[in-house]
Amino acid sequence: MSLVTKEAPKFKAVAVVDKEFQEVSLDDYKGKWVVLFFYPLDFTFVCPTEITAFADSREKFDELNTQLLCCSVDSQYSHLAWIETPRKHGGVGEMNYPMISDLNKTIGRDYGVLLEDAGVTLRGLFIIDPEGKVAFEVVHDLGIGRNVGEVLRVLKAIQANYETGDVCPANWTPGDDTMKGDPVGAKEYFESHA
Repeated sequence: MSLVTKEAPKFKAVAVVDKEFQEVSLDDYKGKWVVLFFYPLDFTFVCPTEITAFADSREKFDELNTQLLCCSVDSQYSHLAWIETPRKHGGVGEMNYPMISDLNKTIGRDYGVLLEDAGVTLRGLFIIDPEGKVAFEVVHDLGIGRNVGEVLRVLKAIQANYETGDVCPANWTPGDDTMKGDPVGAKEYFESHA
């Protein structure tokens, strides 16, 4: 069942932040947008490509008042060891956003992405609005990496909708026309884009 439009499940957990262990909570980011994404395990194959791609784009998320958080079922000790492993050896290297440990698997379970039998999480990604409600979610299987550019596009579309009340048509990108979410306003859009 989708979490979209619902209150994001709250959590408190230990994360690695600037190579230190620190308790983080979803409430720490109230007033900011949050991109929370889950990945299966540290020291795997697709996962470091995603984690580093988000890290390399962090400034773009900062410009959108958005906090990145990643989460797996690994311990904070495993996260730290992976951070201390250079990228060229399959590590994630220096991290510029928190890596959350969900060792007891409650966060993954609460967000509906835990594969109980395997004991790992699917690649779920949730955009949480500044009030703590889930505005977007996407969940897919283990073997497919996410596209950071698409996450940024969707985040910008959601923010545009929240700010203006306008809706974003298919394939919308920043700078494209939005439309009014009513019959008259939509007709104006369709007439000018036929």
